[in-house]
Amino acid sequence: MISHDDVLDYAGPSQALLHGGRVQQAAREEGIPLAQWLDLSTGINPLGWPVPAGLPEAVWRCLPEDDDALHSVAAAYYGSSALLPVAGSQAVIQALPGLWPAGRRVGVLAPSYGEHAHAWRGAGHEVVPLDAAQVAAQVARLEVLVLVNPNNPTGAVFAPSQLRAWHEALAQRGGCLVVDEAFMDCTPALSLAGACPRRGLVVLRSLGKFFGLAGARVGFVLAEARLLDALAQRLGPWCVSGPGRWAAAGALADNSWQVATRQRLALASARLQAVLQRHQLSPRGGTALFQWVCTPAAPDLHQRLRQVGILTRLFTEPLSVRFGLPGDASQWARLEAALAQWQANPAGSV
Repeated sequence: MISHDDVLDYAGPSQALLHGGRVQQAAREEGIPLAQWLDLSTGINPLGWPVPAGLPEAVWRCLPEDDDALHSVAAAYYGSSALLPVAGSQAVIQALPGLWPAGRRVGVLAPSYGEHAHAWRGAGHEVVPLDAAQVAAQVARLEVLVLVNPNNPTGAVFAPSQLRAWHEALAQRGGCLVVDEAFMDCTPALSLAGACPRRGLVVLRSLGKFFGLAGARVGFVLAEARLLDALAQRLGPWCVSGPGRWAAAGALADNSWQVATRQRLALASARLQAVLQRHQLSPRGGTALFQWVCTPAAPDLHQRLRQVGILTRLFTEPLSVRFGLPGDASQWARLEAALAQWQANPAGSV
């Protein structure tokens, strides 16, 4: 595992990757007012946790306090107190590779969330792209294995028993398993968060997707104390804003909302799958928050939905489109109508 002497100076990758969102840019390019857009590009819960009005004034006026309610509430939610609040899991994704000296052999899923491979390459490591089916055969050749579970955008899920076996194999050689659980909140029984702290195990969580609090930039890393201390030193004080900590504590403590939302999202995801199938776009994978469609027509589909103010997430390897969930009846109807028009004239314009 790491030691503090191993920590390198690491500024992070120099080039930014494209992600979902960027609705304002799409609005400018398509000439459609921002208020008229339906953004299905991010996989964020469109009906996220309802942040109460009337934030206490002190939350805005005072520096964030590490000993507020957030740590204990998060420990109860994740089943482990071995955690560090961070400014979204992205902050850890960028900082984590710098905790190892350059040159480590790192297995990363492909396709998957691109920032993982980008960050490890930027820190001077050898990144080995892996299909989900290739992981088992490659673990013995890796020093670090990075998995998104459930995977984004494929929706592939790794069983906890399998992950524990891979972790054990890596840890015996001083290696590490990193599991990004950004989409795990709908299936908490599959999480490894409660297994922390263990040597060579790092789990990332975020409030951006299930809780719909992407703008708050709040996440957590769960790991052994030495790694958490090293990350805390790199990320510096006041990593999470006071308003972000306040909202996160409320969301993580709201068990009744969480239970109801898991049920609602499961139904909505099944509905989205059925909508896509009706228009000859059968998903190859997905989660409770998105569906993933592989098709040679992906660029045309993405662009023509964009031309009517519906933003999806386009992938080029493989050619595919990820659809997030509409939030209300009018949005569902709008998606259905746009897909019907595209299906009726796939070579024309919507």
